[in-house]
Amino acid sequence: MKKFTLLIGLLVVVLISYWLFASPSVSSDVDISSSPEAIARGEYLVTAGGCISCHRSIEDEESFGGGLGLETEFGTFYAPNITPDVETGIGNWAAEDFLKALQHGRSPTGSFYYPVFPYRAYAGLSDQDVLDMAAYLMSLEPVRYQAPNHEIPGWLFRWTIAGWNRIADIAQPEPESFGDSLVARGAYLARNLGHCSECHTPRNGLGIPDFAREYAGAEIGEKTIEAIDAEALADWAFNNFDLFMLIGLKPDGEFVGGDMNEVIEFNTSKLTDEDRDALAAYFTRHNQ
Repeated sequence: MKKFTLLIGLLVVVLISYWLFASPSVSSDVDISSSPEAIARGEYLVTAGGCISCHRSIEDEESFGGGLGLETEFGTFYAPNITPDVETGIGNWAAEDFLKALQHGRSPTGSFYYPVFPYRAYAGLSDQDVLDMAAYLMSLEPVRYQAPNHEIPGWLFRWTIAGWNRIADIAQPEPESFGDSLVARGAYLARNLGHCSECHTPRNGLGIPDFAREYAGAEIGEKTIEAIDAEALADWAFNNFDLFMLIGLKPDGEFVGGDMNEVIEFNTSKLTDEDRDALAAYFTRHNQ
């Protein structure tokens, strides 16, 4: 009886371990294109995703060499080098590595990325968008730079993120469907590619977003991130939001400052008119 109980216990441990740590399943019959069309589309997607805001080099803001630090209540995290340098960047990554990283938060070696990297938002990206982003990043000039180690408490290990992900899965809302294609595109840009919720949605003590208060504003480290929910945007018209994303002008005639100014400079101001319209439609029509 004791041996049977021990066997059942071991089986439970194995099943739980597999549930927590198994490598995610992604498309295997995929490649990173080197075509000019894929690279150009990937450049736009990387821009729309705001990758440069975190990954730009501390020495050259137009390079993705990394090194910038993000201060949070869980420590300071340094953005890695995402240029195709073989030793310090992503030069050895295959197509599957990009899918696992962006959609599942897993490194090529199988370890877990800390969720300061917005992979939970990127999980909603299409495979093709991820692969086109990869095409652009792999076309860049390699930069040799090793980002500093994260400055985090001793109890925060990468393997603990396995459990964090499962808890976060419970809080993750079901995908929403939209009858309006413009609003649907805006939702994809806001919730996934542009990952607006990562900064603008409050989090609980475990750092998991509270989607019941999506876009209600948040605290990141010592920074206060403004709300962009229905209440905050009640007086914003479609054109107000469109102009805000283009030049940072608010309806009251004031210009935005702080980190959002950089988001507009490096990200939203470079969107196509159609994508800015889509975001404006999502925030001023659907999200109110």
